[in-house]
Amino acid sequence: MNTMLLMAALSLPRAALGEQAPEASPYRVIDFDWTDPARSRAVPARLYWPAVAATTPVPLVVFSHGIGGSRNGYSYLGKNWSAHGVASLHVQHVGSDAALWRGNPFGVVDRLQTAARESEALARVADVSFALDRLLSREFSDFGMVVNRRRIVAAGHSYGANTSLLAIGAEVIRDGQALHCLDPRFSAAVVISAPPFYGEQNLAAILAKISVPTIHVTSTHDVIRIPGYYSGLEDRLAVFDAIAAPRKLLAVFEGGSHSMFTDRRNTGGPTTNARVKAATADLTLAFFDWIFESDGTALARWQDRWRFLLARAPSFKSPSLPHFGVADQETGTSRQRWR
Repeated sequence: MNTMLLMAALSLPRAALGEQAPEASPYRVIDFDWTDPARSRAVPARLYWPAVAATTPVPLVVFSHGIGGSRNGYSYLGKNWSAHGVASLHVQHVGSDAALWRGNPFGVVDRLQTAARESEALARVADVSFALDRLLSREFSDFGMVVNRRRIVAAGHSYGANTSLLAIGAEVIRDGQALHCLDPRFSAAVVISAPPFYGEQNLAAILAKISVPTIHVTSTHDVIRIPGYYSGLEDRLAVFDAIAAPRKLLAVFEGGSHSMFTDRRNTGGPTTNARVKAATADLTLAFFDWIFESDGTALARWQDRWRFLLARAPSFKSPSLPHFGVADQETGTSRQRWR
C-alpha cells in the first residue's frame, strides 16, 4: 500500500460508504504484540494514530513507561498528541512492567530491585529501538510509510526517562568501555521525572554526548520512595543541569507527586493532577512546534495559560530560547533557586 492509499484508508469516512457515522474520534488505537527474535523477548506496544491522516508525514513519539507500567499507561499523552496530529508508540518493557505487582506481595521489593538492574535498563533501550524498527518496517506495518523520519521523538517517565536519555546518547562506562545505546533516529526527547542513573556520580560525563533538544518536566513534590531508595526534585534538576546541549527546557510544577504524570487521577491532589496532565500535554506540543517549526508562539501562549501552576513563573531569555520554571542558561545551574 503506497503512502497516498494509506492516508486515504486511514481517513475515509463511513458516510462515504452510505452509513450514518457516529462522532469521529480524533485518534485510533492499535495494539501490537511483537517479539524480538534476537533476544527472545516480547515487546508489546500500543500505537495512538491520528484518525485523519495529514497531507504531510506524521511526527512520532516513542514512549517508555516507568517501572511497573505498561503500554496501556500515559494514555492522556497518547490521546492528546494523536488528536493534534502527532502519533505515539507506547512500548511495554516485560522485565520491568506491571507484572512486578503480581505474585507474592512480600516479593515486590526484590522484584523492583531486579527490574532496576543494569541489564534491564539496557534491555529497555533495545525494546524502544526494536519497536521503532517494527513500526517503520513495511514488512510489519503500513504506518511507518507515513511517519516523518526527521521528527521522531523519544519520551518517557521516571525509569522511562532514563531509557529515553540512553536512546539519545547518554553513556555509562563499564570496565573502561562505554555502553552505547544511541539511536540516531531520535531528533528530540521528552524527559519526565528523570531519576539519576543508578550508582553514577558524574552525570555530566554520562550526559555529555546528548546533542538533541530536550524538555524536562517535574514538580516540587516529585519524590520516589521505595525501600532503600529515595529520589527527589534535586535529582531531576541535576539531570537537567548536566545536559550541555543548549536547546533544553525545564518546567517545574508546584506540589503534585511523582506518579501524577502517570494515568493515576488523584495522586498529587485531584485538581492539581488534572491540570498538570493538561499542561504537560500542551507543553510538549508547544515544544514540538519550537524545535520542528522554529516557532515559539505556542510556548508563549503556554506560559500565559499555565503560569499559575508553576513553582516559579516562566520567562523567556530570548525569542529563540525560552525557558520555564527553574532553568537558567546564563548562570549554568538551576539548583540554587530551589534550596
